[in-house]
Amino acid sequence: MKKFKIASIPGDGIGREVVPAATRVLDAVAELHGGLKFEYEEFPYSCEYYLQHGKMMPEDGIDRLSDSDAVFLGAVGNADLVPDHISLWGLLIKIRRDFEQQINVRPAKLLRGIKTPLVSPKDFDLVIVRENSEGEYSEVGGRIYRGEDEISIQNNIFSRKGMERAMRYAFELADKRKKHVTSATKSNGIVHTMPFWDEVFKDLGEEYPEVETDSQHIDALSAFFVTQPEKFDIVVASNLFGDILSDIGAAIMGSVGIAPTANINVEGKYPSMFEPVHGSAPNIAGKGKANPIGQIWTAKMMLDHFGEDELGTLVLESIENTVSAGITTADIGGKHSTEEVTDEILRRLKK
Repeated sequence: MKKFKIASIPGDGIGREVVPAATRVLDAVAELHGGLKFEYEEFPYSCEYYLQHGKMMPEDGIDRLSDSDAVFLGAVGNADLVPDHISLWGLLIKIRRDFEQQINVRPAKLLRGIKTPLVSPKDFDLVIVRENSEGEYSEVGGRIYRGEDEISIQNNIFSRKGMERAMRYAFELADKRKKHVTSATKSNGIVHTMPFWDEVFKDLGEEYPEVETDSQHIDALSAFFVTQPEKFDIVVASNLFGDILSDIGAAIMGSVGIAPTANINVEGKYPSMFEPVHGSAPNIAGKGKANPIGQIWTAKMMLDHFGEDELGTLVLESIENTVSAGITTADIGGKHSTEEVTDEILRRLKK
């Protein structure tokens, strides 16, 4: 019997609805497998926790989470209660940094049954590999002076080690897929870090002669995601560029509510974390309108991470069969509730 201990953090807003939905799917998968079991420990870390305790998690919060095989996160944030920079840096980004989750992986795929906003969509299936620990989201910088002389400085940090780690992950993934990696750059405008990025990408590419490569400036690449997404397989990008491309990927799929993501600790020293791309959506929280597909697809990525690829594929097929049958939430043109969509995915999974 394989047992996996999951640290469950429903978090804020619709996270409290979609995490239980995805947990039902995971338990159904475990039942089908017969030799698989998930054990959950739920943690109340959230904006409401902050209002009660003055912090997003307790001092030993990271230690508590470390005793797990993976972190399963729903959503973080409610700006009406807690400023976003406090909630995100106090929980989501803290977990990413403290657990050294250096790689962020986000797929974008044309799912059967979901209407994309693209006018003439072709069958696209790509993965964005984002450097997740440094780059433009470094904490280095500050402010000096006040008033009209005030200056704010934000330093980008690009290390060869960090770039190589993300790029190598991308090349290894491409080797299992269509053997093509695109690098997101902006070396015609950012004169220090991006030429360095390009150099490291070129050097590493020589270690994978069987994988084709190309390099695209981020502005053009963003446009190509809209006009020609089917031309891409693996896209490797810095922290900021990967973040932007991921949201475009979610948009061309049809809704941010269906997009999943994985934050990977490559060495396996700490747990990796799995979360949907969507936010907490407080405007629809508690109304049964939340799309559970993003969280359920995230569960699929967690299954892949555990080496249960066949089960992960089964989950994604059940999602596609459900939406193809017209069982969808309002964000993708349907009229069904969170529970109804989840029930149908479960029915097809068991069938």
